[in-house]
Amino acid sequence: MAGVYDGAVQDLIDELGRLPGIGPKGAQRIAFHILSAEEADVQALIDAMSAVKSKVKFCSICGNVTEQEICKICSDTRRVDTVICVVEEPKDIVAIERTREFRGKYHVLGGTINPIEGVGPEDLRIRQLFTRLADGKVQEVIIATDPNIEGEATASFLIRSLAPLGVNVSRLASGLPVGGDLEYADEITLSRAFEGRTMVHRTSAEDQPGK
Repeated sequence: MAGVYDGAVQDLIDELGRLPGIGPKGAQRIAFHILSAEEADVQALIDAMSAVKSKVKFCSICGNVTEQEICKICSDTRRVDTVICVVEEPKDIVAIERTREFRGKYHVLGGTINPIEGVGPEDLRIRQLFTRLADGKVQEVIIATDPNIEGEATASFLIRSLAPLGVNVSRLASGLPVGGDLEYADEITLSRAFEGRTMVHRTSAEDQPGK
């Protein structure tokens, strides 16, 4: 159906409507807010969007967003190197960091396994995770994918794949609502999930490589 407004206004509404979580009415409200805003405010928004595209990249180690080659979490020597928390997207790191419960490192998959969308394990940063585990320093991998169908499928794949590698694997415990998104969970819920995480695979001496 053709747009209600002409030219640039409708073009802006259409583009805003393509953003995740923004429906037609929300896109229209944002468009008219921009239309009525001061020129300086609009320019500041344009500059911020341009800077994100030109300056921000993904950490070469964990996949988090950063303006440097290595993000501040990976370069923080005060954080524990023996535990890695696996998340779907960089925004999930922000949610977990708010709890102040986790002092290890992260690994961002860049999504979840979703056959309907044509996303398989090879499309995620799973191979890079295995590379990080190769030296044997990591003792535990915490899987913190969202508790929905895609997140659970991804977690199951990771559990099966990590089991032979001689590393303990745990999953965030109950407290996270099924079908919900990690980024929307409050700090108390996430804290309880970390405290009550369950071990899904524990290594033994016999499991260690070369034993």
